[in-house]
Amino acid sequence: MSKTKVIIVGASHGGHQAVLELLNKYDDLEITMFEAADYVSFMSCGMELYLEDSVTSVYDVRNFEPSLFTEQGVNVFNNHQVKCINADKKTVTVLDKKNNQENDYTYDKLILSSGVMPNSLPVPGADLENVFLMRGYDWATKIKEKLEDDSIKKVTVIGAGYIGIEAAKASRRAGKEVVLLDMIDRSLGTYLDTEMTDILEKHLEENGIQLGMGAHIEAYVGDQTVSAVKTKDTEYPSDLVIQAAGVKPNTEWLKDIVSLDERGWINTDEYLRTNLQDVYAIGDATLAYSVAAQKKTPIALASVARREAKYVVEHLFESTPSLPFQGVVGSSALNVFDYNFAATGLNTFTAERAGVEVATSFYQDTLRPSYVPESEGNPAVYVQLLFDPITHILLGGAVLSTYDVTGQGNVLALAVQHRMTLEDLAVADFFFQPEFDRQWGVLNLAAQHALNGPKF
Repeated sequence: MSKTKVIIVGASHGGHQAVLELLNKYDDLEITMFEAADYVSFMSCGMELYLEDSVTSVYDVRNFEPSLFTEQGVNVFNNHQVKCINADKKTVTVLDKKNNQENDYTYDKLILSSGVMPNSLPVPGADLENVFLMRGYDWATKIKEKLEDDSIKKVTVIGAGYIGIEAAKASRRAGKEVVLLDMIDRSLGTYLDTEMTDILEKHLEENGIQLGMGAHIEAYVGDQTVSAVKTKDTEYPSDLVIQAAGVKPNTEWLKDIVSLDERGWINTDEYLRTNLQDVYAIGDATLAYSVAAQKKTPIALASVARREAKYVVEHLFESTPSLPFQGVVGSSALNVFDYNFAATGLNTFTAERAGVEVATSFYQDTLRPSYVPESEGNPAVYVQLLFDPITHILLGGAVLSTYDVTGQGNVLALAVQHRMTLEDLAVADFFFQPEFDRQWGVLNLAAQHALNGPKF
C-alpha cells in the first residue's frame, strides 16, 4: 500500500514545526521538504548573536540539521526551488539548482511555508559592492567578515525596525561609526508608541548611533564599491550599507495559481486552506488572524508560523476541520543596549492600519518598592497599555526597563489572547516579594492607572 505523500515548501520555522508534528502524529507518511537555499535552516532572528560572537558557531544558528529528519525517513532537499504547483495533477515542479534540472513531485497534501524576502531599496547603486541585506546565512557571514575588517570604518543601516536596530548594535559593538536611517519619523515607530521610542532613541544616541529619521534615500553612491548613502538632504559616508528595510512575501511564483491579495500575501480561509484543494499556507507569506484586531494582518513572527503549522497538521486529514484556527496575538521582544522591551498585540500604528479604535495609557514606576534604591537594583519600569475605549478589553501593550521585564510581556499577551479587561488586569493576583516586585505588580498598577485609580 502506497504512503500518503505530504510535501512542505520551506525549511524555516513553519516547515520545521510541520515536520515535527507530522512525525509525532501520523504513521505511514512520505514526507518531503524542499528548501531553495543551500543552508538548512538558518535562524535570521539569531543573526545578531552570531555577529557579536554570542553563539558557539554560525553552523549552530539553525532550527535543525537535515540529518535530524532524514534519519527518520524524511526527504530533505536543499538547493531545490519549487517553481510551480500543478493543482490538476497534484504535483509540484521543482528546480534542482545544482544541476539546473526540473522534476515533478506528487503530493496528497501540500503545505506552503515559503516565507518572505528582504527588501532591497530600488535606488541607483543598490548593486554596488558592500551593499548588504540583513537576512540569511550567506548575508550573515558576509556582514561578519566586514565587521571584522579594520578598513570598514563607517556603517550605514537602512531601516530602524527590529532587524535594523540589531544590525546597528552589532556594528557599533564592533567599533564602527554607525548611522541609522529610516523614512519614518522615529526608530521602532511601527512597534512602540512615542513614549517608549523617545526613551530608546535617546539611549541609541548615547551609545553612539547617529539617527537620521524621516530620511528619503535617493541613491547609494560609489565606484564599484559603495562610498556614501545619498538622501534628499545630505550624504552619509559609508564603507558598508546594511539594508533592513522590511520584507515582502515570497509568492511571485504563485501568481495566477494560488489566490493572493494585492500585496502578494497568500489568501487563506479560517482553516488556513488556500483556494487549491489540499494546499495549505502558513507563516510569514500569509496574513495571520489577529485576536486583538479581530481581522487578518501581517504578523511575521516565528511564534506565529509554528502555531499555524501545529494547527494545520492536527487537522490535515479532516474534510472540514472541527474548529477554525483561533488566531494569534503577535508578541516580540528586543534588547537595545541597556534596555529590554517586549510588545504584544496592537500599538497605535498597527491599530490605525487595521482600522481599530484604541485608547492608550502610559505608566512609569519602579520595579520594586520605593524604599529600595536604584543602586540596589530598582530601576524605572514603563508600561504602555492599549484597550478598547468602551469595553476596556486589552488590545495590546508593551513593557520597557533596563531590568529584564520581558516576561511581563508574556503576561500581557495572555491577557490580550483571553480578552481580559483593564478591570481584570487591575486586580489580577500576582505574587509579591520585594526582591522582585511591588505589593501591586507593575501590570496591576498600570491597569489601575489607566482606570484613574489612586496612586500607590
